[in-house]
Amino acid sequence: MTEKWTIGSAVSELTAAFDAMGLDTPRLDARILVGHAVKLEPSLLFARADRVFTDEESLLIRSFAARRQKHEPVSRIIGSRGFWGMDFVLTPDTLDPRADTETLVAAVLDLRTASATPRILDLGTGTGCILLAILKDWPQATGIGIDINPGAVKAAADNAARLGFAARAVFQKGSWADGIGETFDIIVSNPPYIAATELPGLAPEVTRFDPKLALVGGTDGLAAYRALIPSVRRRLAPKGRLFLEIGARQAEPVAGLLTAGGFRLRGQHRDLNGVVRCLEAISA
Repeated sequence: MTEKWTIGSAVSELTAAFDAMGLDTPRLDARILVGHAVKLEPSLLFARADRVFTDEESLLIRSFAARRQKHEPVSRIIGSRGFWGMDFVLTPDTLDPRADTETLVAAVLDLRTASATPRILDLGTGTGCILLAILKDWPQATGIGIDINPGAVKAAADNAARLGFAARAVFQKGSWADGIGETFDIIVSNPPYIAATELPGLAPEVTRFDPKLALVGGTDGLAAYRALIPSVRRRLAPKGRLFLEIGARQAEPVAGLLTAGGFRLRGQHRDLNGVVRCLEAISA
């Protein structure tokens, strides 16, 4: 490191270190981490490139760089992830939201003209990002988020309070829809769908830092769907919709489970790469 470490030199040095590791976005990672340390938006760093760090800032940036070099995701290091135009605080109990999940949110919001004041049930809520993203763009909607991990329940409730949705969203511990008494107009879920045999082949950013409970769906990746689908049939209101996020190549087997569970496939929703990421179903 140079004796006078500036914003510009830090971004350059971190970029080089991350590039040598083969990271996908080395300069972006460097800019985000440096910006977070000095409390500046990454877009403003260029204009302040000659600014010299304090000793405390230098130590913080070196700490961030060391963590990233151990493959800790940038979102984990800064403690939050942007999703649907909002920042969600992450904890070790929550899955790091992915852009793929916005496919499900967009599919649900296409129904806004069909119901004025829908009740929404979010199963395996994690950070609460799916439910809260829907509530953001559907002001009359309310909902409940369920997670088996009490730490995730707290994280989701904290996110709801911080983002201004505490009056419209409730979060509680539970196993899928078991024990839920009311019915819902919309049920959504991003369940764990990674097959156990596929886990070792995933990036260390995933395997080392995302909670296994939120990732692995049994030996074939379908265990959560087998448990979830029977639990929601009685919880869906007449004309209600079920939206399930799925992994690549899971559209056919999950559609089969829906049919066997008394549902009829209503639609398939693709992500920006053309991959089916969400199945929409109604009661048969």
